[in-house]
Formats: sequence, structure tokens, C-alpha cells
Amino acid sequence: MSGHLGRVANPCREGDHGKFEVKSSDGWARLGLFHTSTHMLATPTLLPVVNPNILTISPKEMWDIGFEALITNSYIIWKGEELKARALSEGVHELLDYPGLVMTDSGVFQQYVYGDVEIGEVEVVEFQRDIGVDIATMMDVFGRPDMTNEELSEAVNETVSRGPAALEAAKGTLLNGPIQGGTNLELRTQSAMMMSEMNFAVHPIGGIVPLMENQRYTDLIKIIVASKSALTPERPVHLFGCGHPILFPICVALGIDLFDSAAYALFAKDDRMLTPTGTVKLAELSEWPHVSPALWGKTTEEVRSLPKEERAELLARHNLQVTAAELARCREAVRNDTIWNLVEERSHANAELRAATLWLYDNMPDNLVHNSPPCRQGGVKFSEELALHPRIINANRWLKWKMPPVDHLGNALEPSDRLAVILRGRPGPWRESYGPLVSSMVRDWPQIIPFIYTPISLIPYQLEDLNPFAHLMAPRPYWKGLDKTKSKGDIVLGLDETIGITIIDEDPEWIFSCQQNTNFLEENSPFSGDPHSFYVGDDDFFERLESQLGEKRPKSEGTKQDVKRHHQLYAICDKITLFSGLGYDVVHSIANSLSFVMSRTKRVNNILLDGVHIFSQRLTDGGLSITNEGAIWVHQMMSEEDDVPCVIIDSDAEPFIRDGRNVMHGFILGCKGTPRNGMPCLLINEAGGLVGHGIAQCGTREMIAFRKGIAVKVRGGINLAGD
Repeated sequence: MSGHLGRVANPCREGDHGKFEVKSSDGWARLGLFHTSTHMLATPTLLPVVNPNILTISPKEMWDIGFEALITNSYIIWKGEELKARALSEGVHELLDYPGLVMTDSGVFQQYVYGDVEIGEVEVVEFQRDIGVDIATMMDVFGRPDMTNEELSEAVNETVSRGPAALEAAKGTLLNGPIQGGTNLELRTQSAMMMSEMNFAVHPIGGIVPLMENQRYTDLIKIIVASKSALTPERPVHLFGCGHPILFPICVALGIDLFDSAAYALFAKDDRMLTPTGTVKLAELSEWPHVSPALWGKTTEEVRSLPKEERAELLARHNLQVTAAELARCREAVRNDTIWNLVEERSHANAELRAATLWLYDNMPDNLVHNSPPCRQGGVKFSEELALHPRIINANRWLKWKMPPVDHLGNALEPSDRLAVILRGRPGPWRESYGPLVSSMVRDWPQIIPFIYTPISLIPYQLEDLNPFAHLMAPRPYWKGLDKTKSKGDIVLGLDETIGITIIDEDPEWIFSCQQNTNFLEENSPFSGDPHSFYVGDDDFFERLESQLGEKRPKSEGTKQDVKRHHQLYAICDKITLFSGLGYDVVHSIANSLSFVMSRTKRVNNILLDGVHIFSQRLTDGGLSITNEGAIWVHQMMSEEDDVPCVIIDSDAEPFIRDGRNVMHGFILGCKGTPRNGMPCLLINEAGGLVGHGIAQCGTREMIAFRKGIAVKVRGGINLAGD
């Protein structure tokens, strides 16, 4: 069937029907493509609910607005004699005059609202199959919030028991396998696990409409987390009945791929208008708080004066356009790594949503955090809660660090002999703002281990160019590390051009390991008024520094350039550990065998080991790119004690990977180490032989579960000897 206004449906390739492919992801948030023989549906998206008896907005216009799928009720079609006859003879797509994907519900929600339905649980699936829907829905048992745990358990078990017969009745039709359990999170997890074991195409999370009607958003988020944590990851997740734009960001961030709602039409009939931050009543407006194409050129008074049906149609069109725009905003936020900024922003629009967001910050799923790429290109937009975002949590967990074994003169120093010196007050680039001071201090006192205070973490000075820490865009007061409860006078203490110094007489590795989002520093060594804290601009700065650190080294013992080279060398050692997974014992042992090819700006470009190019440093994020020779070296040096991420690939794919082709889902046998989304990994065969290396596109669980899409973007294939 052709589309409208030049848009056409795009069927999938033969053999891909029912497969879900992730094109890009950030934590659990994902931009996907659901392959069906009617149309390849881009997600996340909303399926507008269409009542075939009451078409406030025609399905044809919905397609034109940009909605590539819709949902209608098979029970309503089955009950209507004329609708039923047409659907069986012409098919549901012709009935609705719609070229996109059509999903149908089974009538369970009508059963919840109105009582029993008159169609059997197998018959309703057969009917959906016979009218040619793309995705049918089995008849589950709706779990109401007011049901007892015993009743909810019976509902979950009954739904599971109906699954096999429903799947058999569906035959080749894709089938929804709903997750039930009410507000009992243990039952939600149990339901998700049991439904995942069957061959459903999509997993809707059901029984949530009563919660949303009462703005019980914390319960809603708890249910999503409990369900998503246990669901198999390679299938789309549908939040049944959710369609208000204010909920899209947090739900998309938690991995919801599909939404549906009739709110666009129901709200319009009551003169209510959807906006990204809530619902407004037409009667209370003098101007439009949120514009849409439907409202262009019209005043609030003009719309109020329209006949009721015409007004309802216009407001429904507005509601759909706002919905489409907010979903596009969410998808773009996933692309540009700002989905959690959008979650935080929207949370301030509603008190109950704010409470749900705060609960989520305190209960962030580990798998979600682990799948958030820790090091990426581009600037990092600051927000008050940035340190609670999964990407930053993961970056702090990933940033393991060990002190260099020697100082810039080559002398061994025990950890107990060293001092942590924290520099604060300025954003990057720190090699320019702090570099001369650090070189001078460390030359005079080699026991100094310099750190940089950032609003999201402490980092060792030598990692001063590493994303996200180096690319954080935050207002200047946040770089001073002052408690926000202090007076304004304290916050501006020391002008913007002043560098603050804090000395902590403890093992620097212990200091680094203890700090979590810099709270440790605020609680254990307050910067303001501490006798070990002072400013470079103070008149007695050098005297106070010497009183804390002791006598300077003689000027004949090393130079500032020696210090700079020392930090440069061990920065590369740190990064080799971070980006390869090799342990510090291995990496520190080859430090003296490393040499560098420098850029015109005196930055490290290429890293050579005994003259062989093994890594290149990226100036865009401070990370390392591995070469083929580097992959061979890492493979040779790794041991069971190391956490080198390795993906074990099927022998059928081996020749293609050696030739530089990407690793596709479906050709992965397992993983070793800890593959991270967006980070390097080695590709090995079942015998452990090195086949290639690349960038993982997901974590271990997703690597193995998915059957469509790119699992690892290969950066180099390793040819066999003699090839």
C-alpha cells in the first residue's frame, strides 16, 4: 500500500520479520528499528489509539504527521458486524486506510473498564491473525492496583499459562506478551522472566493506566525498572496506555520503545491540551503556552468560539503534533547524549514526577549504568544533578587509577611518603591553567600527587584531557568546590582567576578511591577555612606551601620539563589500562619502552612500544584508539587477572571479521572480561585466537541476545600468518 504526501511504507527484508535492531543507545535508552513485513518502525514512538467507529483524526492524517504505527481494538472490530465483515474480507489496513504498522489490543482494557468480554482468549488471537494485523495481543489478565498479592499472583500465572496457546493461534503473526503484576515488584520481575522464555515479539507492560490517572509516577517507574531488569533485551518494550509527553523522557531513558494512548482525542473533547510539561485547559488560556502547526494563525478566543466537534478535532491535531515533537526531542537527546538532562529538566514540571526521578537516582539499575558509554566526544552540559546521571556514575566507576611507581627523577616513593594536592577554581584546559604551577610544585616537591577538582569527580592531573571530566561546561563557582550552603561571600572567595590549593596528608590512592562525586571532600576536608587550604593569589602562598611540604629539592635535581614528560608518560599508561583492560603491573612495566609521535601543538598523537605503533591518542575525547599491532600486544599480554574485554565470535563470521567487516548480532558465542558500550574490545575465536578488534555497541547481555544489527564496529581485522 502506498503512503501519502510522498511517504511510503518500507517493508523489511525477507527473514527479518519480527527482529528488533538497535541503531544507537545510551544506557537503556535506545533508537531502534522494528522489522515487520509491512513497515520497518523506528523507535521510540507512539501508536495513537484509533477507534474505527470514531475517527477524530483519520489514520491517513496520522501517517502524514509522522506516526508510522497505530493501535486499534480488535474486540471493537469483532463486535461490529459491518466492521468485522470488512476487516475479514479486506484486511485491517484497508479498513483503516493506513499504510503503516497496525497493532491491535485484545479487549482486556475494555474488560477492566466495562466487565467481561464475549470472545475467547484463543479466538481473539485467531481473529487478529485473520484480519492481517502486524502485531496482535494475547488476552492477559489485568492486574489492578487494588488487588491483593494473591490475586495478582493468580493473574500473572494465568497470563503465563495462556501464552503457549496464544502463540500457537498467532502462527506467523507477531504477538504481544504483556507483563502484569500490579504494584508488586517481585511479581513484575517474575512475570517478565516467564514471558521472556516464550517466543513473543513485543513485551507490553500492562496494568499501569490506573497509576497514571492518579499520578502515581514513582510506582510507575518502579514497575518499569523491575520489568526491564528481567526482560530479555532483544525485544521492544511497550508501555501500554502511556501517551502523555511529560512522561516520555524518563520512560525513554528507561528503555521504553513503544507508547500508545487515546489521550490526544479524549483530552481534546474536554478542551484539554497536551504540552511537554503538563496539561492545560483551553478555558484558562489567553495565549498559547506551546504552539503547534494546528494553532498557527489562531488565537485562543478564536479556538474557543469554534463549534465543539471542530474544536475537538483541532485540539486533537495539536495534541498529536505536540506528542510527535516531544518524541523527536527524546530521540535527538539519545543521539546527542543529553537524554538524562531532559529527564532532569522535565522532572521539575510535576511534583510527583520529581519524586519518581529522585527515587530513580537513588535506585539506578547497575545494568543501565554499565551500558552508558563513559567516554564520548563532545562537551558535557552541566546540571545540578549531573553527578547522578548514569553516564557520570559509570565514568567514575570506570576511572580506576594507580600512582606512578616512581617520581620524575626515577626514584621510587612509597604511598605513605606521598601527598595529595588538589587544585580547584578553574575549568579546563588545565594543561594551560594549572600546568606551569603543577610542573613547578612537583619539581620542588616530588612527593606531590596532583589532582584536579571537578564538579563531578576528582581526577589525577595527568588525565586532564579525558572526557567527560575535561569537557564539562559548568559555571565558575562550581569549580571551587565550595559547599552550596555557604554564604555568597564564601562562594566568591578568591577571584575567578585564582587557583585554590588543598593538601591532604593521606595516601593519594585512598583519597581517590574514597571520593564519590566529591562528597568525600566536602565532608572530610572543607575547602573554606581549612588550614591546609589556601590560594595561589595569597601573599604568603609559597611560604605556606613550604611549611606544609618541607624544604624544596635543589634546582639541580630535575627540571619542569622532566615533570611534564613524567606526567605525559604516566597519563598514557593510565589510558592504556583504561582503554585496554590490562592491569597496571603490566602497563607500568613497559613505561620506559614507550615513545611518542607528537603533534604540532606538543600533544601525544601516536604511542609506540619499542618503535611499534600500538595506540593513537584522540584529541576529541582524550581516549585511545588501538591499532592492529596494539591489539596483538594486548592479546599477548592479557591474563585471567586482567579485565580485557573480549567477544567470542562464531567461526562462520571469522573470515569476514579478519577482512575488517563488522561483527553482527547472531554470530557471537560469548564474552570474556567486561565489554562496555562505546569502548574497545578484542575479537577472538573459540580457541582464543585473535581475530580483530573494535568498538562494542552494547554490553554482554545484549551482545548475546540480539539477532539483528551491529554488535561490534570493527576497527581492524587480524590476518592469519601467511595471508
